[in-house]
Amino acid sequence: MDFETSTELAEIENEAKRLAAAFDDDYWRDHDARHEFPWDYYNAFAKNGWIGVLIPAEYGGAGLGVHHAGMLLRSVANSAGAMNAASALHLSIFGMGPVIHHGSEEMKRRYLPPTASGELHVSFGVTEDDAGTDTSRIRTSAQRDGDRWIINGKKIWNTKAQQAQKILLLARTTPAEECRRPLDGMTLFLADLDRAYCEINEIPKLGRNAVNSNEVFINDLPVAHADIVGEEGRGFYNLLDGINPERIVIAAEAIGIGRRAIALAAAYARERVVFNRPIGRNQAIAHPLADSHAELEAADLLWQKAAWEYDRGGTEVGALANMAKFRAGEAGFRACDRAMQVYGGFGYATEYNIERYWREARLMRIAPVSQEMALNYIAEHVLDLPKSY
Repeated sequence: MDFETSTELAEIENEAKRLAAAFDDDYWRDHDARHEFPWDYYNAFAKNGWIGVLIPAEYGGAGLGVHHAGMLLRSVANSAGAMNAASALHLSIFGMGPVIHHGSEEMKRRYLPPTASGELHVSFGVTEDDAGTDTSRIRTSAQRDGDRWIINGKKIWNTKAQQAQKILLLARTTPAEECRRPLDGMTLFLADLDRAYCEINEIPKLGRNAVNSNEVFINDLPVAHADIVGEEGRGFYNLLDGINPERIVIAAEAIGIGRRAIALAAAYARERVVFNRPIGRNQAIAHPLADSHAELEAADLLWQKAAWEYDRGGTEVGALANMAKFRAGEAGFRACDRAMQVYGGFGYATEYNIERYWREARLMRIAPVSQEMALNYIAEHVLDLPKSY
């Protein structure tokens, strides 16, 4: 087994670091405090072609794999922007996976090139407040009306809905009681996020405030039949080509944030002198940082294995994506928490930025799937234990 990073992956990592380095902690602290989307940062990556890393070359992208996207986003998250920086980019990168794999040729030619260039922003419309992670119970419905569909319902936690022109929208097109399986009868639409039919309200939240999260109320939204992604009634299964890559790149991002926090805490521990000695000489400081470093290294290998499995079309993607997201989410947050402890009271001060990384890393244990649901998947699908929910 060869663990050497390829020249191509190393170049991606270095270029991402170079672009991200132009946006320092002051930039991100300011944008986070003012809830302002980081357009300068986003446009810098779009101009250099990184938004289209997963989009096939014939549609204007780079045609690379999830492993490449993960390396890009791990580097981005390892910058001053942390999760704000990653979230500004990543939905455009992995979110169009269902269109790449299941969209019609006309849909691909119409929507993938402007996505690759960074001109088209798409929000993910799956989660609902009444359903949560039980996607089979979504209430958003679509009714056929000639050559179009009329959609009504509500979605929550829609990232970048304030900027998006389109929404990848999952709606029920067949009542659940008429379906053989709970996840049948749902259809995925690439719909216009038309403000004449959609009310969008930002959700106040703990962190990652430079990139908005929203609730979207949908009232009689018309969507052309041609804007169905994949097959009618199989929307959930088509959505998996967005869900699994999301979990993989989120894991990579958690590693990036954790590494940044540990590096800063180690530097602080070398310089901070208490009782006439640097605090890093104390094992109570050194051991937690060393343990987190080792934990991050192990989780880093796991997300890369999951990405490799996805890119080669393997059958273990779901299990590996959930394991990677679980392990990286734990490791990334623990690293930030330990870093904050090293800084002591200064870690709680916004000036030192550790508290911002801590707030953003905490999200990785909740989204895009909770740690508990990831473990449920592993228990059921890997260990063959009885379903617990």
